[in-house]
Amino acid sequence: MSIHQEQLDRAIAIATSYGATRLILFGSAAIKPDEARDLDLACEGVEGWEFYELGARLEEELEMPLDLISLNPPTRFTRLVERKGKVVADFLRNLRRKYLSGFRQ
Repeated sequence: MSIHQEQLDRAIAIATSYGATRLILFGSAAIKPDEARDLDLACEGVEGWEFYELGARLEEELEMPLDLISLNPPTRFTRLVERKGKVVADFLRNLRRKYLSGFRQ
């Protein structure tokens, strides 16, 4: 099995619909997507039961095993994921860039 860009794009779209503000790809999908057997994602911005609903929906719609972790509260593991993983979506950073670029013109 492998991870395709379409699957990752779909995961980002679904997570966004749940209010995710940041997604980080980690594990085998980040290192060797052609050999990955599951999708490992760290998520920020989705709390409580919605977090579990998001995980279930991602696994169902992507039709692949999924490991979804929350970046909150920060732990040694989440800090490692933030350092070593690939940020695939950072909506707050993008909003800040757009906001600040309006002042630079």
